[in-house]
Amino acid sequence: MKLAFSTLGVPGMAVRDVVRLAADRGYHGVELRAHPEEPVHPGIGDEERARVRGEFAEGGVEVLTVAGYTRVAAAGPDEPVLAELGALTRLAHDLGAPHVRVFPGGGDQSAAEADATAARRLAAAAPQAADLGVRLLLETHDSHPSGADAARILGPVGHGSVGALWDVMHTWLAGEDPAASYPALAPQLGYVQVKDIASVDDTTPLPLGAGVLPLTECVELLSREGWDGWLCWEYEKRWYPRVPELSGLLAPGREHLLRLLADAA
Repeated sequence: MKLAFSTLGVPGMAVRDVVRLAADRGYHGVELRAHPEEPVHPGIGDEERARVRGEFAEGGVEVLTVAGYTRVAAAGPDEPVLAELGALTRLAHDLGAPHVRVFPGGGDQSAAEADATAARRLAAAAPQAADLGVRLLLETHDSHPSGADAARILGPVGHGSVGALWDVMHTWLAGEDPAASYPALAPQLGYVQVKDIASVDDTTPLPLGAGVLPLTECVELLSREGWDGWLCWEYEKRWYPRVPELSGLLAPGREHLLRLLADAA
């Protein structure tokens, strides 16, 4: 499996420094948070996109994902949501990223209504994603935190350019065992976000291995099933600014994941 980290853990860091940090700490890729407060987002122009792609290529680090904030199940008209998906997809293509992350965001709608809305929009956006060589990944998050929740949306879409992003914290908080999450997501699984927290009531990010999330079980399960994709550490420093800097945690975090992989093998 390849290892990556999210720039949610290094908010505002310049692209060149992100690339250097990943290369120095032995990570193969980076999930780029695509938000206007970050250096990379859909509003940057062609010249900047080419520069970002070049810096990653020069550093030997892959852009794993453009992590957008589109809520595909949100109430309202489809057009603005599809426009956001299109902009994110074009950005991912221009950066050479294979994935775009999206959220469900169903809010207070009924599950059936939110499922139908998200499936309709993802199906509509899938052909453009396919043409550009990009895959839209629905994260297990907010209104659809479990693998079973995400599968209700992804099953009806049935398109190879739409898949799942397994956030192990949200499935665990939803009370879903990894042994249930994986088979629900496996047919469409793009990659896995790992992290660690203290408890159900305290989601402050911790170093990998210092909390209660079932990372060992998840890695063992993935290895047993022969899955060889990406593990991406999402350390939520942007939302918890007082936690330690990610730069000092990346090397021991990598070693922890490598130990889990070695033990699973």
